[in-house]
Amino acid sequence: MASREVVMLQVDGPDGPREVRLTSPGKVAFPKLGITKREVVEYYLAVAEPMTRALQDRPTNLKRFNDGAEGEPFFVKRVPKGAPDWVRTCTVTFPSGRTAESVAVTEPATIAWAANLNTLDFHPWPVRCADTDRPDELRIDLDPQPGTDFADAAAVAAVLREVLEEAGLTGWPKTSGGRGLHVFAPVRPEWDFVEVRHAVIAIARRVCRRIPERATVDWWKEERGERVFLDFNQAARDRTIASAWSVRGLPDATVSMPLTWDAVGEVDPAEFTLRTVPGLLERHGDPHEHMAEHRGGCATALEWYAEDEAELGVAEMPYPPEYPKMPGEPMRVQPSRARHPG
Repeated sequence: MASREVVMLQVDGPDGPREVRLTSPGKVAFPKLGITKREVVEYYLAVAEPMTRALQDRPTNLKRFNDGAEGEPFFVKRVPKGAPDWVRTCTVTFPSGRTAESVAVTEPATIAWAANLNTLDFHPWPVRCADTDRPDELRIDLDPQPGTDFADAAAVAAVLREVLEEAGLTGWPKTSGGRGLHVFAPVRPEWDFVEVRHAVIAIARRVCRRIPERATVDWWKEERGERVFLDFNQAARDRTIASAWSVRGLPDATVSMPLTWDAVGEVDPAEFTLRTVPGLLERHGDPHEHMAEHRGGCATALEWYAEDEAELGVAEMPYPPEYPKMPGEPMRVQPSRARHPG
């Protein structure tokens, strides 16, 4: 029976080959396309080199789909019991103050092992294990709201690129795997999560001032309208974004694909799938191969944040509802409810 079959894979890595178990290789992961678990693992082995680079030494949450892409997923934030002794870990601290040992990807075998656990999305923290309290990536999620699409996100991303450059940062775009875009900017690990989030807020506000009809930082959905939301809270501690090369748990097995800036306005994100991306990588290489070499700082963006505070009185924005109340944070009350308490 396919459900009981076990295949042993030899996966090369920096410390020599690892033996990785592939259980139930014929299990269907994407029913619409008939993609099996074996194909998912083979995909991750095909993109292992650039994906390992993207995840290297980062605590990583595993988004597992035990019932396939059409089932209910769940996040694993702690290293699962029974993990091989070669799976590295590092300690992370959650907003509550509790800590956990999280999976740290250091080699392709770790990716294959996690894929065998029905992991589709890999969600790395924006930190390295050497210092899990200071991000080394500033991340902005461009989320098209109802009435907008990928083309709108691409237009906003072009303005975001300009603002990042003015802040002394280099942005690296990728598709989200859905309708949106993610832009990562490497930074020196000299600022904590609150400071990096403030830098993201200031950058996002500058984008919105230039194209207010197309972009918004309004946290409450009722205020966003048909605009692209620049989700500053993806920069909060314990918030993660799917990595480059991650297969998303969507019916068409789309991939979060790294792009060059020239490609952002030209591509259709639906063309990047589990079955097409390995060939694209082989032909064109990794667009983000040299990303870590372009590291900037948050000083200019934090100056902008201070200017906003002086002008607005309160520059801080609401945190997600599950977070503890943060210093200077405004009320977490939906505006329509605040105006009409009844």
